[in-house]
Amino acid sequence: MTPTSHNFAHLQGKHAVVTGASSGIGKAIALELAKAGADVCVHYAQSHRAAEAVVEEIVQLGRVSQSFQCDLSTCDHSSVVEKLWEELSGVDIWINNAGVDLLTGSGAKLSYSDKLTKLWQIDVTGTVLLSKLVGSKMQQAGTGVILNIGWDQADRGMQGDSAELFSTAKNAIMGFTRSMAMSLAPEVRVNCIAPGWIQTAWGDQASLEWQNRVLQETPLQRWGQPADIAKLARFLVSEEANYITGQVINCNGGAIR
Repeated sequence: MTPTSHNFAHLQGKHAVVTGASSGIGKAIALELAKAGADVCVHYAQSHRAAEAVVEEIVQLGRVSQSFQCDLSTCDHSSVVEKLWEELSGVDIWINNAGVDLLTGSGAKLSYSDKLTKLWQIDVTGTVLLSKLVGSKMQQAGTGVILNIGWDQADRGMQGDSAELFSTAKNAIMGFTRSMAMSLAPEVRVNCIAPGWIQTAWGDQASLEWQNRVLQETPLQRWGQPADIAKLARFLVSEEANYITGQVINCNGGAIR
C-alpha cells in the first residue's frame, strides 16, 4: 500500500522510533508516521503482544517495522540507542512518548512518593537521557527531529495529587525541550506537543462528572483523540515544519483553564 499522502508532510525514506507505542497516543503516532511513508520502530515496556499488533498494522501499510522492549527506568539507554542506530542504519525521527500510567491499573495504587519516583525515572530521566544520546548522533549526521510529549495544564496548574505530579514531570520535559532545541540547532529540531483532554484508557472510564468537565473546559466541546495528536506529530517531524523548533504546542481543543 502506498502512503496516504505523496505531498504534504510525507515521510518517505525516513526511519522513526516511537517510545511507548503499543497503545494510546504512541500507537496512533506510530501508525500515522507509517501512513506518511516512514518505517517505524515500536518501543514497549511490558505489552509485547500489543506492540507486535502495532508492528503488524504498520507492515500492512507497506512499511518496515519492528518492536523492541526496554524499561526506561532501568535499561542502559546508551546501549539501546547504539543498537537501534546500527540496526536501522540511523534514525531520522525520534519521538519520546513513553510515560507512566498513574491513573489506571497498578500505578494508581502507588503512594504519592512512589508515583513521583516512577514519573521522574521514566517520563523525565528517560526522555532527557535518550534525547541527549539521540540528539548527539543526529547532530553528527547533520539532520534529525526529536519530539517530546508534555501536558497543556502543566504550566498553568490544576488541583489534585495527580495534577501536581504530572505538572512536575511535564514542566520538566517542556523546559528541557526548549533548551535542547537551542543546543542542537541548526542541525536538529526539537519540539514538544502538550495534549489536553485526550480519550485514552482513563478517558474511556472517566466518571460522568469528569466527562462533563472535559466538555465544559474544551471550546470544541469534545474529547481529543489520539489521532489528533498523531496528525500534529506527523506535521512537526516533516519538512513542512522545518522552521519550527524549541516550541511547546498545545493540542487541546482551545482549552485555556
